[in-house]
Amino acid sequence: MFARRTAWQSETNRFTQALEARRARGALLDLTESNPTRCEFDYPSGLLDGLNVPAALDYTPQAQGMLSAREAVSAYYAERGDTVPPERLLLTTSTSEAYTWAFRLLCDPGDEVLAPAPSYPLFEYLASIQDVTPVRYPLFYDHGWHVDMHALEQAITERTRAILVVNPNNPTGSYLQSAELEAMNRLCVARSLGLVADEVFLDFPADSKPRPSLASNPAALTFTLSGLSKIAELPQMKVAWIAVSGPDGEVRHALGRLDVIADTYLSMNTPMQLAMPALLGSRSGFQNQLRDRVQANSKALDVALASVRSVERLKAEGGWYAVLRVPQTASDEELAIALLEAQRIVAHPGHFYDFGAEGYLVLSLITPSATFREGASRLAAFLRQRFR
Repeated sequence: MFARRTAWQSETNRFTQALEARRARGALLDLTESNPTRCEFDYPSGLLDGLNVPAALDYTPQAQGMLSAREAVSAYYAERGDTVPPERLLLTTSTSEAYTWAFRLLCDPGDEVLAPAPSYPLFEYLASIQDVTPVRYPLFYDHGWHVDMHALEQAITERTRAILVVNPNNPTGSYLQSAELEAMNRLCVARSLGLVADEVFLDFPADSKPRPSLASNPAALTFTLSGLSKIAELPQMKVAWIAVSGPDGEVRHALGRLDVIADTYLSMNTPMQLAMPALLGSRSGFQNQLRDRVQANSKALDVALASVRSVERLKAEGGWYAVLRVPQTASDEELAIALLEAQRIVAHPGHFYDFGAEGYLVLSLITPSATFREGASRLAAFLRQRFR
């Protein structure tokens, strides 16, 4: 009765079972909370005023999205030093939908896209729903995270249609380096591949030095995805976009086909498009709060782990996650379950993010500070006992 594309494994994993059972017995210190609306940030009282306007009752659909909303996104990039004309932008309800449109544009059933590992855990689902096969290419750690360019090139087959990058990567926090981008551009041009860049965490460099966006990448046909979810800490607003860049002829053909896809779905709602200028304009206050939280929690974690010599917090250039490398004495899942039982601490095992080996835990650095400090202290005590 059902399509093969939805034949996913539905059994609850051991960690989730243990988490639900432990939560039923009492409160936990969750060091994985990454939903900013649950992390005690202050939102301005007038933030929703832009939704209460008479024009929201008028339905005048535009496939790429309202010009005023696209102009707001274009202005966002201009403030970062990137030139992204409104006519090269399409609005979507989420970056997940943006991936869907990119896959529909670039891939036939059975085609492949190359995705980084470790990285965001939804690629398998986003691709398979579109009858596309995700093929992993590895990142490796050597005083920072790097793309294994040789492995990436070896992974390209006649069915490959796109290279996916997350800039900065989630959860490693690694930005795409200029040499890596140049190499990917060459591969994309030589093999007629699209470059799909997820930049939802772009505005959160650890050193506060802005990094360039791929939204104006001229060398290869590039589809840059972002949205309000992270930029303005508004995941519930469901607003995202695709910026198309590259050689003019390829961009023109891509936009023509995307326009048909967008016109078919017409998924962006009018009130949110009207509110876009105000919502994007509010991002500075949110981002300042979030950066302060990430810096404070990073320091608290480093202080707590200072006496745990066998555990290392890996270097992150951006984003809001911390990756801990621990001795491989058991599976990451077993370690996370033991931490849950012994200290009531929630940490994600590395396999959630497709790390290539055991020995990793992942924490969210936007967890409310009091919870994070207490959790980091208990985590360190557990690790000292575990790996002494």
